Amino acid sequence: MPELLHTLYVDLASATANRSYPIQIGHGLIADASIWQPLVEGRGVILVTDDQVGPLYGEAVKAALIGAGQLTEVVLSAGEAHKDMTSIQQILDAALQNKHERSSLFVALGGGVVGDMTGFAAACFLRGADFVQVPTTLLAQVDSSVGGKTGVNHAMGKNLIGAFHQPRQVVIDLDTLSTLPAREFAAGLAEVIKYGLIRDAEFFVWLTANAEALNSRDATALAFAIERSCAIKAAVVAADEREGGVRAHLNFGHTFGHAIERIQGYGEWLHGEAVAAGMVLASRLSVLQGTLESRVVDDLMALNQAVGLPVSLPADMTAQALLEAMGSDKKVSGGKVRYIMLSQLGEAVVTENVTEDDIARVIDA
Repeated sequence: MPELLHTLYVDLASATANRSYPIQIGHGLIADASIWQPLVEGRGVILVTDDQVGPLYGEAVKAALIGAGQLTEVVLSAGEAHKDMTSIQQILDAALQNKHERSSLFVALGGGVVGDMTGFAAACFLRGADFVQVPTTLLAQVDSSVGGKTGVNHAMGKNLIGAFHQPRQVVIDLDTLSTLPAREFAAGLAEVIKYGLIRDAEFFVWLTANAEALNSRDATALAFAIERSCAIKAAVVAADEREGGVRAHLNFGHTFGHAIERIQGYGEWLHGEAVAAGMVLASRLSVLQGTLESRVVDDLMALNQAVGLPVSLPADMTAQALLEAMGSDKKVSGGKVRYIMLSQLGEAVVTENVTEDDIARVIDA
């Protein structure tokens, strides 16, 4: 039977419009018609998934879409390598060829790649259609499905083409994690760890104490970690929807991580793996700048290793290559790379006062 454990809200109400939306967390939710009916009643639906997730959960979602109008399913090729404008064209072609209207609802069933692309396609379709996030990976559940960042990669960098487009709802079915490969699961834990580092020191301590339970996918530990991560993300997005201030803290480890992904070719390392190594480098940089105790780096490296995440760059990656790749990241402002560092465990800051020598030193540490 479906079981709803938590409902959180991303509070984006304003004087002109209320764009707040719920994040529902529980078991069996994707097949629960009562979840879907208020969303799809009388509307066309464009269900977007990929060739790995679709065979697992596509039929359950389609069976639950009671009351929906015309249903169009789009199955994309899975993986970061396909996060591009060709896939966006595939989604939009299907929606237009099947004569969907602006009132139609896009549904993203899959990981972060599917969610980002579906949201971007919805933002573009007839100048803006609604969409719902149904994240099936841990990384997407705790990070990319919440907050409205959508887009695709470009040869010059990750997520350089996109739009802010908030979902109408996020449906997190914890049961989908049972089919997630171990490497994908570990990659998702990188984003969970990030929330403790930048916003909640007690949560980071809890994670270090519960690494074994998380590795074994203990249901209680997972539900708590996901709920806490989503609550932190929701609060940050509500305070700064378009990343003009505090939301930039969510990029901790990502400046390095995106550069790693770009140098290797998207998909060689998973996003969470690259972020994990990036967080170690950003923490070392914080120590070098005199804002963080070195023990935090030691604790982070131990936690990464405990859950199967990397603690260093790929062996053949040079400081110069990393610097060049970071120079085209979307977080560059006024020609300077912005780095997210830690002033202490649980508190992040933004700085541009980092030299090439500083980067070389933390890479070689």
